[in-house]
Amino acid sequence: MQVYKILSTMIEHKLAVVIRGESSAMAEKTAKACVDGGVKTLEVTFTVPGARGLLASLAETYEDATIGAGTVLDSETARIAILSGARFIVSPGFSEETAKLCNRYGIPYLPGCMTVNEMLHAAEFGTSVVKLFPGSNFDPSFIKNVKGPLPHINIMPTGGITLGNANDWLEAGAVMLGVGGEITKPAKTGNYGEVTTLAESFQNLAAKG
Repeated sequence: MQVYKILSTMIEHKLAVVIRGESSAMAEKTAKACVDGGVKTLEVTFTVPGARGLLASLAETYEDATIGAGTVLDSETARIAILSGARFIVSPGFSEETAKLCNRYGIPYLPGCMTVNEMLHAAEFGTSVVKLFPGSNFDPSFIKNVKGPLPHINIMPTGGITLGNANDWLEAGAVMLGVGGEITKPAKTGNYGEVTTLAESFQNLAAKG
């Protein structure tokens, strides 16, 4: 089953790096820097100019990586992303129509959720992993508390994940971590080498979690 295979690969590596950029070229260089650091899962946000073309390019260039689309606000955008090569879809909130579309194409959907009710609602539409967003608003113990009564809910915290607290999230039960600026911020000044260094540090830490 395609969804299971994709999610299994993502969860195996435990880290998804959120790729943003003021231009498609900047985002592409950031993505390359992350891959050079050993990252295997990249989430290209639709806030990047030319995100559709970038998705297609990255999917073709990095066949060993799992390339997905983020900041997907509706099912129309999700379909565009999937047809452009996205292997998973991430959104800041839950959309029933996007969930249905992803199920139709056999693509994992990771919607942003903040409450148990939202997580349960997403699960009813076949969502296997939810994004706890913004993660900076929560303590890692939130995941442990949720998984007590709801062990089948798989959670990926995104936002506010640092090298200092990443292991706390993993120990609390996070199936994987979503990290953006903590890795990619140096790209804003053109320091892609530092992006690679940070990506490697996060990926190595996640692999031990």
